[in-house]
Amino acid sequence: MMLSFLLAAMLFAADVPPGVVIDHEPASAKRYIGSPSIAILKGGSYVASHDFFGPASNQNASSTSRVFRSEDRGRTWTRTAEFQDQFWSNLFVHRGALYLMGTTYEYGKIVIRRSADGGRSWSAPSYITQDTGYHTAPVPMATYKGRIWRAFEWHPQGKWGFFEAFALSAPLKADLMKAEDWTLTPRLKFPADPPAGKHWLEGNAVVSPKGELLDILRVDNVEKAAITRVAPGGLSFVEMVDFPGGAKKFTIRYDRKTRLYWTLSNPAPGAPSPASVRNTLALMSSPDLRVWTIRKVILHHDDAERHAFQYVDWQFEGGDIVVASRTAYDDAEGGAPRGHDANYLTFHRISGFRKLDAHR
Repeated sequence: MMLSFLLAAMLFAADVPPGVVIDHEPASAKRYIGSPSIAILKGGSYVASHDFFGPASNQNASSTSRVFRSEDRGRTWTRTAEFQDQFWSNLFVHRGALYLMGTTYEYGKIVIRRSADGGRSWSAPSYITQDTGYHTAPVPMATYKGRIWRAFEWHPQGKWGFFEAFALSAPLKADLMKAEDWTLTPRLKFPADPPAGKHWLEGNAVVSPKGELLDILRVDNVEKAAITRVAPGGLSFVEMVDFPGGAKKFTIRYDRKTRLYWTLSNPAPGAPSPASVRNTLALMSSPDLRVWTIRKVILHHDDAERHAFQYVDWQFEGGDIVVASRTAYDDAEGGAPRGHDANYLTFHRISGFRKLDAHR
């Protein structure tokens, strides 16, 4: 009997992903959890969001997103909202209000919503563009020269690959719900003779140590990141740099205490197709956005086929980092069908991140 109890306990433990489960969608539903995002409100509450993709989702017409809130620093979560016309979206706080910005559906219009009560209720969607073809992910906002900025991409036929990068911005004191207050830069195609890769996507608006506004993009299927310079007249390609995990989506943020840029990525050294390898999540830092150092492996599973910790969004909180992850892991129904098709939204805390070192 004791042996049976131990085996049952081991099987139950194997069905539970690391971290705290915010939401779960079994593979039998044929819709998968995507686009995790997280924000910290002024009073200390957390808000997280995700969308759905897959054959039983409505990602091609009027995509569904869910919003959750935690009052106890991520230990427990409550769903507060579910609505349509929101995909590939990021949460952010601006001038006391909470916003969710992305596209209406896969390659749809650019859309934004506002919540004045910390994610419990939301405004109707405001469409920043009337045309379609837009692509993005939960990527960071940047403030620069009196404006708030965000990176996007666009495709003329509204399909994957060969994206044109651009940024949109609004004055810091503008009404972000008014489409006329947003300005889009001209778009930039992927370099005709690139050092590596074929496409770029999911760019990060970030201010460099020299005070320049950059858009740093994922490069498809190579462990590189593309650096572009953002100006009112448009973007210009600068260079590609080595970036462990650069073949997958990443978020870059700057920490004033360490004077370092930080990110969480999925390094896949030596993998012939690194874009599909997402079973390791590593914390990295850089002093200049060009040379990146892996500080610590945060999450790992030996199986890369059906396990992944991907597309993470995260925020600094004191000496910690709080993380929302699109996680593919075991569950009582047999787990995720593949690593890409996540069945969980999970929350994680990286304690004392500034002291972490891969060599310790």
